[in-house]
Parts: sequence; C-alpha cells; structure tokens
Amino acid sequence: MDTFLALIVGIGLSAACGFRVFVPLLGMGLASLSGLLTLSPGFEWIGSWPAVVAFTFATILEIAAYYIPWLDNFMDSATTPAAVIAGIIATASVLTDISPFLRWSIAIIAGGGTAGIIQTGTTFLRGASSLASGGITNVLVSTGELIGSALTTALAILIPIVCFFLVGALCIVIIRGLVASRRAKRGPND
Repeated sequence: MDTFLALIVGIGLSAACGFRVFVPLLGMGLASLSGLLTLSPGFEWIGSWPAVVAFTFATILEIAAYYIPWLDNFMDSATTPAAVIAGIIATASVLTDISPFLRWSIAIIAGGGTAGIIQTGTTFLRGASSLASGGITNVLVSTGELIGSALTTALAILIPIVCFFLVGALCIVIIRGLVASRRAKRGPND
C-alpha cells in the first residue's frame, strides 16, 4: 500500500475511533486476518486471534455501556483520551513504508486530531440530546455512533477515498458547529 493511500486509510480508521474506540480496532484485526489490511511492523499483534477476541469483548462492553442512560455521558468523558490514543494507533499501524519518526508524527497529528474532532462532535451531540430530552434520546445518538463507527471502518478499509471525503466533510461540519456555538456563547459584542 503506498503511503498516501495508507494515510487515507489511517485517517478513516481514526475517525471511526472517534465514534467508538474498539469497533475500528476489531475491524482492523479482522481485515488483517483476512488479508485485506497490511499492518506496519510492530503492529501485527492487532491482527492476531488473541487481539481479535479481546477487541470483540471490549467492543461488546463499550456498546452496552453506551446504552445505559447515566453511564453514556460518563463514557464520553472517559473515552475522549482513549479515542485519540486509538486514532493514533490506528493511523500508525497502517503507515508501513516510512520512517518511525514520520509515522508517529503523522499518526499523532492526523490520526489523533481526526479522532479527537469526531469524539468532540459526538460528545457535544450527546450533551445536547441529554439537555433536550433528559437523556431519553441518547439511545438514538448511541445507535448512530455505532453505525457511524462500523460504516466508517468498513469504508476506510474497502473504499478509502470515499471515506476520506466523508470524514473531511464531517470534520468541517463539526468544527463549524463548535465555532458557531462558541460565538453564540460569547455574544455579539465579544
């Protein structure tokens, strides 16, 4: 896989980590086992059966936790740094033919940044849902995040260029929403 394509795959997988931490790692493990994804040296463990089993259990627990009304908001706080770290790992693990310094630099900036933007957007969406409905509609947000993570993972591995443009558009929407929210809180004279 050439470096540019690997970067696009990594960014897509990082975005999926912003929705759910373990769904993309599970997808990466399964894709590696089936030969659809080549992992960087040192990251082959992601495609091992023990890792896939661990990611499967972690995915089930993460999904279940987001459907418990009070726990979902706590999970957003706890998983924000985990999503960024998972995004960094996801990107670094697919960048195969570059120096370690460049691999980690790109992974931290592009992978961690993308995962952080998506996670921040979903955190704000869940917060707005909690305020508007007292948490009743959070189950819809959780379902959307799960679908988003699974779909983004599949697209990143199978059709990375489409995933890249969708993730880019979503990041722009989230950033614009955050900027507009910040401006609204400051008021017209600030």
